[in-house]
Amino acid sequence: MQYNNNRTSTSPKPNWLMSLYQKASQAGAWIGSRIPRLCKASLALAVALPVISYTHVSTAHAESKLQLQGEDILTSGAILKNYIWSTERSGKPVSVQAKVIQVDLQNPYVKLDVMTGTGGQFTKKQTVLGMASETGAVGGVNGDYYNTQYEGVPVGPQITNGQLIATPPYLPGFYTFGITKDRKPMVELFTLDTESKIIAKDGASYTLGGINKTAYWYEPSGVHSMIDGLYMYTSAWAQISRANDGVTGPLEVLVVNNVVKEIATSATNGVIQQIAPADGYILRSSGKAADFIREHVKVGDPIHAEYNVYPADRNIQVDYKQFQMMIGGHTILVDEGKPSYFSRSINDVSGYAARSRTAVGYSQDQRYVYLVTADLSGESKGVTIPELQQLMIQIGVWKGMNLDGGGSTQMVARPLGENGLQVVNSLETGSQRKVVNGLGVYSLAPKGQVKGLKVEGPEVLLVGEKATYTLKGYDEFYNPVASGEIKPQWSVTPELVQSADNTFTAAKKGTATLTVQADQAKESRQIQVVGSEELSSLKVTANPPVMRAGETVGLKVTATTKTGATRTLSPSLLTWEMRGFQGTVTDEGLKVQQLQDPQGGLLIGTYDGYKTMTALSVGETKIFADFEKLTYPLSFESTDGVTGVAKLSAKQSYQNGYFGHLEYDFTKGSGTKAAYAVLANKTASIPGEPQAIQLEVNGDESLNWLRAEFIDGDGDINRVDLAKNINWKGWKTITADLTSHHMTYPVTLTRIYVASVEDGQDERNLTGAIDFDTIRFQYKNAAAPLPRNQVTLTIDKRNVQVNGQSQTIDQEPYIVDGNTLVPLRFVTEALGGAVEWDGTQNKVTIIRGQNMMVFQLGQKDYLADGSRKTAEVAAELKNERTMVPLRVLTEYLGWKVTWDQNTRKVVLE
Repeated sequence: MQYNNNRTSTSPKPNWLMSLYQKASQAGAWIGSRIPRLCKASLALAVALPVISYTHVSTAHAESKLQLQGEDILTSGAILKNYIWSTERSGKPVSVQAKVIQVDLQNPYVKLDVMTGTGGQFTKKQTVLGMASETGAVGGVNGDYYNTQYEGVPVGPQITNGQLIATPPYLPGFYTFGITKDRKPMVELFTLDTESKIIAKDGASYTLGGINKTAYWYEPSGVHSMIDGLYMYTSAWAQISRANDGVTGPLEVLVVNNVVKEIATSATNGVIQQIAPADGYILRSSGKAADFIREHVKVGDPIHAEYNVYPADRNIQVDYKQFQMMIGGHTILVDEGKPSYFSRSINDVSGYAARSRTAVGYSQDQRYVYLVTADLSGESKGVTIPELQQLMIQIGVWKGMNLDGGGSTQMVARPLGENGLQVVNSLETGSQRKVVNGLGVYSLAPKGQVKGLKVEGPEVLLVGEKATYTLKGYDEFYNPVASGEIKPQWSVTPELVQSADNTFTAAKKGTATLTVQADQAKESRQIQVVGSEELSSLKVTANPPVMRAGETVGLKVTATTKTGATRTLSPSLLTWEMRGFQGTVTDEGLKVQQLQDPQGGLLIGTYDGYKTMTALSVGETKIFADFEKLTYPLSFESTDGVTGVAKLSAKQSYQNGYFGHLEYDFTKGSGTKAAYAVLANKTASIPGEPQAIQLEVNGDESLNWLRAEFIDGDGDINRVDLAKNINWKGWKTITADLTSHHMTYPVTLTRIYVASVEDGQDERNLTGAIDFDTIRFQYKNAAAPLPRNQVTLTIDKRNVQVNGQSQTIDQEPYIVDGNTLVPLRFVTEALGGAVEWDGTQNKVTIIRGQNMMVFQLGQKDYLADGSRKTAEVAAELKNERTMVPLRVLTEYLGWKVTWDQNTRKVVLE
């Protein structure tokens, strides 16, 4: 979530005023840290200070309930807890998914530390999963706030592994979480000592404004931090540009081993053209600070830096050198197990809107640290900042603060026995956002003895199915054991046959036991082996459902048992029949070799007599615009205040030619913002009835919304989502379905555009650019229409009519237990279907269009499009004719039925 500190001022801030401001800030910060314990009169005095902005929190809140759903051990001393938090919002019940990593500071085998960007450096943002994987963490969450439009550095201080990486800003109310080297947690306001300074060889000194800080504006004066400022940048700052936002011009100094090695010149615009070395730093000066450099600093001179970071409350006798780790955040949330006053306005972070949130806090006995996330995604409805306070208190937080939230909220954890990590919370934007730092959980445990084993694989197998089971182990400290160090011994019961080290084939129906032992650890799994009679559903889906000769169609076969267990099966487990085309089915999918029917075909799969079917269309893809022969210019349109450019471009082309280019700037304007690339002056009519749009898009990782706009034959505007979030960099093929929009043809493609809705705009980039090329539309050939016949039957009569023509059948319809039974073959064929009889199993299959039903004589169960159903009466044989309940035919084949009680006639059409 972006922290907005974008005030404009050109008035200089003299050193004496800066010193006074810093002292006032410290005084205000100290009072702010005591506000929850002050009376109203004292509060009035506190808020009178010009540098403080504290907000009262109401103690009234809706009834809420926290339910623990489960726990997972990450390592010795760290547990992942899964909660559901329930409350009321606007009179309606809501539930929120909350995840908590609980770290035991009394356990010597676990520690917390700060993860930073990529390679431990600022300005090189990375996802929490990436940072945790890179540094070997077993879990973690995102950390400090940052300005998404600047270099990518935290607002607050940072200490990693005992090393000071960044100092606090001179801004009121930004709290900090830290752990001392004697493993005591702390949530306090911290400040850079106002006596911090750079001392020249001649003894002259100048105030040091901070270490590894981006530009910001002092509050409440609005003065830019770099005016007359002197700042230090270490090797942790991974780019040459250091806080150069155009407000001040720098004069930089390279220091190595406390000796001045270089002073930048006008030839490089005052910038040292390198990143600071590990044994030195770079000083950035401007204004009066630059005058100090010119007057007192020379190449070859020794130079000395003095600085300290400590709590704003000077009654707390500790400084940064006593901390193992430290990370900045936003407002304090909980103090002494109660909702705290807000040390900063929560309006800056959409505090009264339900969003994903991240927080950190510790228990009253200072033993446990809690890393907390609450999600806005799907059924999880997010939390407001006041709701987050209540959630934290119920979790057990005694004192805690807010970390970055919204789209930045990410929690990762290593499952027991695994080496890799995974994202465990539901992401608000659906994708992982790159952030500047995070809080990581690390194991300090030595290598231990194998304690447990985990067998992973399907719990239900079909007879004949082959499955591979993986084995993972963890030691006495709950850390993974390398697979090469585990010497497993497998044993099985007769229902399974071992065909390789960890691969087994289901041999017969029953309950199988799979057991594995390694050293003193042993694990067993119960596996149910079932046949077709235990299936309630067998479905095959094709992706895409459109086929072309020479191409492969992906197949997914899903089986569901009567107990509700669902399995994805290998296509090779089924036998396959193809109608209307020729091809072969493998585990990779359906390889189409030859098309025989121009409209499409049917793919029928059978497992142990259980049938399922999917229909495939014959289709084609047509290029609508490749921008090589475009006879019209692209034009730019936008909502109010948004600027940008739409044009044809050939630079860095996707396919060595032209493509569309759309630049946008959302920094101005209000509400939902959009930038449009207008195609063909809004006259780009599309032939036929396209089923999908496909195009190549060069993304900008902005997390903005990508859409296409169509006008249909009725003149209605239809907006089609191409991507909910542009979360990729580089070229990518995007496909979007058009059929769900139910547009009236013909349709016209008018605009490709990028949009940012009002809610959560601070989560997305305000500026960016995308490219798009080769717009295509997918079509399918029209299926042959099914016959629209009409059949009239009379109960207990053999006389029938087909489309008004009289006929005689050899078995009349009749009623059994209130169900009308009709001769299946006659009725199906009269209405345009086909009937197939299997005498060996006494089964009959009917296919009409894209529907298939299977009946077995004497059984009430039947199959309808791969799902097992149950009729009130069974199919039966009468005079060598299969008779089935009329109701099930009409229900699943879509036939219209009219019943005349007086004449006892049934009309089907």
